[in-house]
Amino acid sequence: MDRRFLTVLGVSLVFALVVTSIFYQMTAGAGPKKTEVTDLTDMVVAARPLPVGMTVKAADLKVVKVAANSFPKGAYSKPEDVLDRPVVSNILHDEPILEGRLAPRGSGFGLSPIIPVGMRAVTVRVNDVVGVAGFVLPGMRVDVLITGQPPGSEARVTKTVLQNILVLSAGATIQTDPSGKPVNAPNVTVLVTPQQAELLTLAGNEGRIQLVLRNAGDQGVESTAGLTTSNLYGAHARAVQPRAEFDPFSGERPRSRPAPAAAPAAPVLPPPAPISNVDQIVVIRGTERKVETVSTKKSDEFGRIP
Repeated sequence: MDRRFLTVLGVSLVFALVVTSIFYQMTAGAGPKKTEVTDLTDMVVAARPLPVGMTVKAADLKVVKVAANSFPKGAYSKPEDVLDRPVVSNILHDEPILEGRLAPRGSGFGLSPIIPVGMRAVTVRVNDVVGVAGFVLPGMRVDVLITGQPPGSEARVTKTVLQNILVLSAGATIQTDPSGKPVNAPNVTVLVTPQQAELLTLAGNEGRIQLVLRNAGDQGVESTAGLTTSNLYGAHARAVQPRAEFDPFSGERPRSRPAPAAAPAAPVLPPPAPISNVDQIVVIRGTERKVETVSTKKSDEFGRIP
């Protein structure tokens, strides 16, 4: 074999090894550097999904190790700090237990912990026909309408009394259905202020309440004057008849009473004839008839008639 060829082949192999070594060192240096974690701390996470309203127990928790610089703000490192506290926001499996997801210990259970300070929860009874019971879910926003008869008025009125009210629960459900299906509930609990609670309670006693769904992103409040039956029927509405008086003998209120007939007008008599001082005497002689006039005034002593 030619010595020159072997020399060139050897130099080529050496050059290839050098280039490969340099390329390997460059690619190895550009790769992600492994970070050695030496400072770990305990963190409390949910051992299973925790729904709103439940009270946290020991079986609902577990402790995992995380890096100290990755420890979330508001998280807990000891299970004793979260035991027997109500959940106010849904917590997923393996999600850290945060301060904002729990109510203070001893604040109650069910709806009570999720009611903000200064607010009230009022239950409104609706039905499948006039309400939104078949479509309402916790977290939705509704308007409250009342239909009734104002004092001193014969017409029925529908008026919007509350707007943009938050629904806390539908029936016994205080969280949204995971499948997004509506909840058929005859009772809907809403979050209101104390003054709104009084208004809503009075409306339920005085008339019929209906809930109207609205877009959760619509925060506007519309000013409405309300509608009466006359507004609904327009020109076809008839004048309201006065309410009939209560009949104490039959115990019923008659539907209507005819108006009493007007008394006939008294006949107008002709004015009396003026009093005259002259009398008329009819004198008949045979077939002849004659009228003579005689004065009734007395004459004085001189024979004069005044």
